[in-house]
Amino acid sequence: MLYEIHDIGRFPSGGEFCSYARLVKGQKSSNGKVYGTAGGRIGNAHLRWAFSEAALLQVRGNKLAEKYYNRLIARHGKAKALTIVAKRLGTAVYYMLKRKEPFNEHKFLGRSPVHTKRN
Repeated sequence: MLYEIHDIGRFPSGGEFCSYARLVKGQKSSNGKVYGTAGGRIGNAHLRWAFSEAALLQVRGNKLAEKYYNRLIARHGKAKALTIVAKRLGTAVYYMLKRKEPFNEHKFLGRSPVHTKRN
C-alpha cells in the first residue's frame, strides 16, 4: 500500500485519497447539478484491490467488525456493505498515515473503548 500511495501529504483530504484509491464513485456535475457518475476507472486499481481484501479480512477475523458488517448488509446488501467497509478503511489509513497514529478499532467502528453502565 505504501508503495502505491507514495507520500500521503500529496492528498489534501481523506476524500481525495479515497477518490484516488477508487473507493468512491466519480461524479458528473455542472453548475451545482449532478448528472450521474463517471470515471469508474480513474484512480489506482491496486489500492482498490488492497482495501477490498483488507475489508474482507477485517470482517472475517473480528467479531465487532462482523456485527457492524451484518448491520450494513441488512441496510445495503452484501456488495455495497463490503464497499462501505473498504472506504472506511481507506479513510482510516489516510488519517493513520497523516497523523502517524496506530489503528484504533473503536474509533473505526464508532464505539467507545469501554462501555460503562450508570447506576
